[in-house]
Amino acid sequence: MEEAKIIDLYFARDEQAIKETESKYGKVMYAMAFRILNNHEDAEECVNDTYVGLWNAIPPTRPNSLMAFACKITRNLSLKRFQYLSREKRCADVTTSFDELESVLADERFAPGVSDEEVGKLISQFLRAQKEEVRFAFIRKYFFFDSIKEIAEICSFTESKVKNILFHARNDLKEYLRRNGVEI
Repeated sequence: MEEAKIIDLYFARDEQAIKETESKYGKVMYAMAFRILNNHEDAEECVNDTYVGLWNAIPPTRPNSLMAFACKITRNLSLKRFQYLSREKRCADVTTSFDELESVLADERFAPGVSDEEVGKLISQFLRAQKEEVRFAFIRKYFFFDSIKEIAEICSFTESKVKNILFHARNDLKEYLRRNGVEI
């Protein structure tokens, strides 16, 4: 079923919307949650919570992309769960992704007065200006938390090339943010 029709089902408060969302995007959402949490039960719980989140958010929100909207909810729920669980244990892939971006992204200690929303807009502008392969690798690594190996397989690149793309993208992003008033 097309996204627009699924969104219309949410607006009609038809429970079929959840079944259609699960059929169309359930595997993508689960894969994202599992990459972050590395636990099947926690990933399933986050995906189920995503359906509740979608039901509560639509209406009034009418997302342009149901997949992106659902993935954003799944990602946020999974990261909150990860943060809760990380007090006891840590998932290497997710913490590595965070560590890589830590030297690029400002926080309140280094960039007072710069909101997360402003930084997010700058990152979006930066990514729109990049080649498709750079944008794809960056999003797969830092939004979906794919491993270098997974990105290399998807793109038919060597792992070395993916590492190189990400290294240069992080450095270019840091410089782009600096030029736009976000100092680290």
